[in-house]
Amino acid sequence: MILCIIIVSVFVIAYRKNFMHNQTAILFFYKGKKMKLLSFAIPCYNSKDYMEHCIESILPGGDDVEIIIVDDGSKDETAAIADRYAAEYPDIVKAVHQENGGHGEAVNTGLKNATGKYFKVVDSDDWVDLESYKKILDKLREFEQENTQIDMLLANYVYEKEGARRKKVMRQTGFPRNEIFTWSDIKHIHKGHYILMHSVIYRTELLRSFGLELPKHTFYVDNIYVYKPLPYVRTMYYLDVDFYRYFIGRDDQSVNEQVMIRRIDQQIRVNKIMFDDVKLNEITNEMCRKYMYSYLEIITTISTILAIISGTDENMAKKDELWAYMKEHDEETYKKLRHGVMGQVMNLPGKGGRKVAIGAYKLSQKLVGFN
Repeated sequence: MILCIIIVSVFVIAYRKNFMHNQTAILFFYKGKKMKLLSFAIPCYNSKDYMEHCIESILPGGDDVEIIIVDDGSKDETAAIADRYAAEYPDIVKAVHQENGGHGEAVNTGLKNATGKYFKVVDSDDWVDLESYKKILDKLREFEQENTQIDMLLANYVYEKEGARRKKVMRQTGFPRNEIFTWSDIKHIHKGHYILMHSVIYRTELLRSFGLELPKHTFYVDNIYVYKPLPYVRTMYYLDVDFYRYFIGRDDQSVNEQVMIRRIDQQIRVNKIMFDDVKLNEITNEMCRKYMYSYLEIITTISTILAIISGTDENMAKKDELWAYMKEHDEETYKKLRHGVMGQVMNLPGKGGRKVAIGAYKLSQKLVGFN
């Protein structure tokens, strides 16, 4: 009898180990092929001068990653470069060509074509740091081996500002490090801190679960990409490594101040989408709600200060229309934004008030290092 119990116990243990191994194996297969651990989408539009640097920085991930190069209707040699990489690395690189739809549509296409468990967007003029990249892949592999799933992995990004001697590292202040955590585990949110697309790796199916789709022909949609999934995020992990290298300083870059002023209509459009698509008073987790309010406050501040810096009556009217729009559509959130510190500074009356607002903005530029 005792011998029978021992035999059965050994069989059960062996079965459970084999079952867990098979469960892990199932996770790593997708439509008969080994499932990728991490999918990278690289939106490209006329990117021939710098996209190779970006691609080469991601290739060391090997068979655990896929690189989806989305040629967004380029008119230079971007398409040919994408096809060359796809031919040279057929198990890693996909080249997808589409009519021009803008950055958001290129991200949408990358997500539709992704087969990896996790999803990351890297702009074609940026790149990733090799040592940090290795650590991120090691951590994701560890999660798979432990049959653990997270919704969002965070890492640092670095402003690679052209001509700057010192590189500004943007860390995820206030978040627990090197452990899986939830919104309720975050004790304090620093004023002015918000997650950029450069920091985040999302679980692919989380993005698909609520039908994330970014608007076409619109700049600055990376804010929507980060913002809208946050209420669906339950588990997070912050790896304190300087992973993403964010090149900044080209005259034609979308985040160049003068370019942003010329595109203020698109900035305001994104601002309104963020305001409309997530009702902050319906978010039950207090810390998630506070974080998203802080994020919306920063985006609204940017929209406002761009109009003020431009100095034109037309853009000042657009600023006023944005605030009137928010008041009409959600007066509770409007009041919180308008009567907060940033809202008050950005709406100080007269020329003196506008000078104070611009001065605060210029100080932020120096402290953070953006252009």
